[in-house]
Amino acid sequence: MDRDGQPQYPTHSPASFNEAFEPVEALHLAKNFEFHYTPKHGSWLNKAEVELSVLSRQCLDRRIPDQETLERETKAWEAECNSQVVKALLW
Repeated sequence: MDRDGQPQYPTHSPASFNEAFEPVEALHLAKNFEFHYTPKHGSWLNKAEVELSVLSRQCLDRRIPDQETLERETKAWEAECNSQVVKALLW
């Protein structure tokens, strides 16, 4: 199966094969082609905002006395998060 990462444009869909190929060939291509859409412009910012929000609520919800404690706490939080199985985000 062919795989192709594409931005989210209307022309990047299985239906677009109909515009370039005969119906039989278009159907064959559409069945054997797997589209992987890239995130919308700026959506990585949403992911970063979510991560910072979770960090704030789970780790930084209290006064941190000094830089050393802050680094230790955030590293421990990050290690715990990375050790958990996470489902992928669907864009």
